[in-house]
Amino acid sequence: MTTTIVSSASKEVKIGFDQPFVIIGERINPTGRKILAEEMKAGDFSRVEADAIAQVEAGAHMLDVNAGIPLADEPALLAQAIQLVQSITDVPISIDSSIIEALERGLSVYNGKALVNSVTGEDEVLERVLPLVARHGAAVVAISNDETGISEDPDERFLVAKKIVERAADYGIDRSDVVVDPLVMPIGAINTAGRQVMHVVKRLRDELQVNTTCGASNVSFGLPNRNGINSAFLTMAIGAGLTSAITSPLHPEVMQAVRGADVMMGHDPDCTNWIKAYREPVTDASGAAMGARGDRPRRRRRA
Repeated sequence: MTTTIVSSASKEVKIGFDQPFVIIGERINPTGRKILAEEMKAGDFSRVEADAIAQVEAGAHMLDVNAGIPLADEPALLAQAIQLVQSITDVPISIDSSIIEALERGLSVYNGKALVNSVTGEDEVLERVLPLVARHGAAVVAISNDETGISEDPDERFLVAKKIVERAADYGIDRSDVVVDPLVMPIGAINTAGRQVMHVVKRLRDELQVNTTCGASNVSFGLPNRNGINSAFLTMAIGAGLTSAITSPLHPEVMQAVRGADVMMGHDPDCTNWIKAYREPVTDASGAAMGARGDRPRRRRRA
């Protein structure tokens, strides 16, 4: 089984087919978050700090860190954000940027083995990003689109992913350090988007034997009750072979879906993690234990 190992200075996370599903917290990203973007641009990282702590407490195993703000010094902001997050949490980081200089700056200050997010199938991008990944001994997210854009044919996406994996090998990057993003499209706009992802993920697992990730919340864009759709998608995708996702752990229904899928896949022996999360002991007014949360003794009704 292929296992991708990433780490912080003190903590190692394994992404793999026989491992519990890995949640990569998505919140430290100014895209679509005007207030966060303005604060980061002004040098205020208090919201970054709060988001980092909240996501780890909610169950994130890793954190995605992005500083893509128009007209800002992205390399400097990304490096500052990474250093801050590493100073207050012990989880590994996904360094998220499409700017090579920002990735390089982020990797230069990172303490551990990072996940670089990301590289695409364009030849020019491959030639710039892969040597950087190899030089720093990092892992990399491979997004399955190229010069032609994002294909609606899942088999074409598979071929792009195969190209990236093979090109990475030319730079000495093992397939275990390539985590493929099959690209999740909004199902409200493309009715077959869910089936497309399941098809690609299964081929990636069975044929390329690489780990996978995605921006899970993309699937529900434009729909009401997005977390309901996200939860259904993640459960099915995990069954198809998805091994990680960039998503928010702050939604209880999403975390419940992931933990439940881990149980069903046999990745939570003895249901230990499920029980730890959902069967916390409580006490009554006298301090006596009452068992599971909300599991109060029932009184018999009188006849």
